[in-house]
Amino acid sequence: MYRKHVTGFLLFLLALVPAGPLFAESAPQAAGKALSASEPEQGVPEKPRVPRFSIKGDLAGELSIMTTRYEDTFAGIGNRASLGYLELVKANPGVDPWLPGEGTRITVPRHYVLPDVKREGIVINLAEYRLYYFTEGKVQVYPVGVGTDENPSPLTNAEVTMPLESPAWYPPASIRAEYEASGDYLPRMIPPGPGNPLGSHALMLSEKGYLIHGTNKQFGVGMQVSHGCFRMYNEDISRFVYEVSKGTPVQVIRQPVKIGLKGNEVWLEVHRPEEEYSQQDREQLWKEVQRTVEEFRQKMPGVEVKRMAIELAVDQADGIPRMVGERLTRVAHEGAGAVRSTPDGEEGEKPRLWF
Repeated sequence: MYRKHVTGFLLFLLALVPAGPLFAESAPQAAGKALSASEPEQGVPEKPRVPRFSIKGDLAGELSIMTTRYEDTFAGIGNRASLGYLELVKANPGVDPWLPGEGTRITVPRHYVLPDVKREGIVINLAEYRLYYFTEGKVQVYPVGVGTDENPSPLTNAEVTMPLESPAWYPPASIRAEYEASGDYLPRMIPPGPGNPLGSHALMLSEKGYLIHGTNKQFGVGMQVSHGCFRMYNEDISRFVYEVSKGTPVQVIRQPVKIGLKGNEVWLEVHRPEEEYSQQDREQLWKEVQRTVEEFRQKMPGVEVKRMAIELAVDQADGIPRMVGERLTRVAHEGAGAVRSTPDGEEGEKPRLWF
């Protein structure tokens, strides 16, 4: 109960921090030094903190385990390892995110069913608070803060128009009005520095008024906290801006349920929207899973899925991929039915009807 109150209080405070537009306006939202990917900033680390994973079918990455130190919190671990607070919470049920304790083994959730979209450039899935960056046949996955229900991030197809270093922020009139209504004052321009909510770097998008940017508040990456923009850790965006070129496509989607194949294995990943899991959210996700699975089976004849495995995925809704079935092959000789595919393509035993 105490943890729930603390989390709710912090989220309330973060909701007051300006981090993006309520809607697009004619005035510029950010300005700063334009960067070139061919001229990296001095001091940028040689390697990103986020692994570049090979893509295997519709999946990438792998789960791993880490052991906590006494002073660790999930917010601190996320900041250190480029993971979102909520993805750590959901992947580690029963562990206190504010005091996991010395020597606690926790799951590092870096295993992904890839979103069902074209795999190019930047893909932001609002339902899982993650940004996928596809390049050279591989993928990197970053946590991002996204818009709240009151100020949602747009579902859009856009592109990167300019990377910026040390951006100055020009708050939209809508956000200045919010501050004025609460008795606070927000200037028309906030210069670069520790008080700037855009952080150290930003990517301007063709979706007017929206940015991918850093932050002056480390807690909130990987959660619903902004006015619509996409918030990354400064340690990530400070390198990311040099990897992403002007014109890079940006797809913003909402897919709480993802399904795909790795070889002949069927994998399912389900995301609940918040730390708490209400009955209403559970029922909504179950309907979404049923629809997604049925559409997948229609596209992939010969796929069989196991209902119990699917129910477990919905029950947990922890964002961790689970194998829920497999793709079958049919032999050509008379009287043979569907047989389970084996890794080397040989015939296996006759399957049960699972779903």
